[in-house]
Amino acid sequence: MNKVMSNKFIIALYVLPSLLLLLAVIYVPIVLTGYYGLNEWDGISPMSFVGLDNYKDLLADTAFWQSAYHSLLLALFSGISLIGYLLIALVLSGKIKGANLLRKIYLIPMLLSSVAIAQLWMKIYHPTNGVLNTVLMSIGIPNPPAWLAEPSIVLFALFIPIIWQYAGFYILIFYAGLKNIPESLIEAARIDGANPLQIALRIKLPLVSEVIKVTVVLSFVGSLKYFDLIYVMTDGGPNGASEVMASYMYHQAFRGFDFGYGSAVAFFLLLICLAATFVIRKVTATKDTIQYS
Repeated sequence: MNKVMSNKFIIALYVLPSLLLLLAVIYVPIVLTGYYGLNEWDGISPMSFVGLDNYKDLLADTAFWQSAYHSLLLALFSGISLIGYLLIALVLSGKIKGANLLRKIYLIPMLLSSVAIAQLWMKIYHPTNGVLNTVLMSIGIPNPPAWLAEPSIVLFALFIPIIWQYAGFYILIFYAGLKNIPESLIEAARIDGANPLQIALRIKLPLVSEVIKVTVVLSFVGSLKYFDLIYVMTDGGPNGASEVMASYMYHQAFRGFDFGYGSAVAFFLLLICLAATFVIRKVTATKDTIQYS
């Protein structure tokens, strides 16, 4: 009995530094953010407790709900892109020539920082000297749009580099899940006369369903709190046309010096992400035992 207690104590000592770090960088800031959201504070003067006034103002803030709509569009767009990532992973997991080279190419965006990617795509989208508009003019389109300056298209222009940025990450996750499928199952299906499409739909996809659920949660929640590339490329402009919840929170806190309201936005964003995760997990929940006919 004493030996068991001693082992548990040793294990607790090993885990304690990680728990303290987790508390310091995640849970304590969450609690402080919730507390700051209950105050009016410019970051310098003493805080003034206002209760739920910041949250009431937030619910009536049309600019915030517009940014929330933009974040939801990005989340839906990212979710749809998972289908393309999965198809690419299915192809790469097969026996095709050049698969190793293609895997390395898809991983290149993961090696670049968000600032570097933003600068690259700003050059591509440049209205006069950009590669995209140069190509469009060369094929007979005389007045291509200014992609990052037109409110009607700027948001969708930003979706492309964001999806490109994370393509390698999700392809790698899907690829790892597909390669963990026992080859004996695939060979047995081939012997039974299954074609590649049937193997993909009836064997591979059901066996990586848990991986798909994880990627859906990561993609949706990550899109709701996305910030960096949008901040560098457009800073939420023009006129808020590309503002998302995270950039709106940044502008309120660090541009408007309203840290109480900015903290309320941040805490509300946390609640939305938690709710989205809960709903996705409930919708995609399945029984542990699945019977295949």
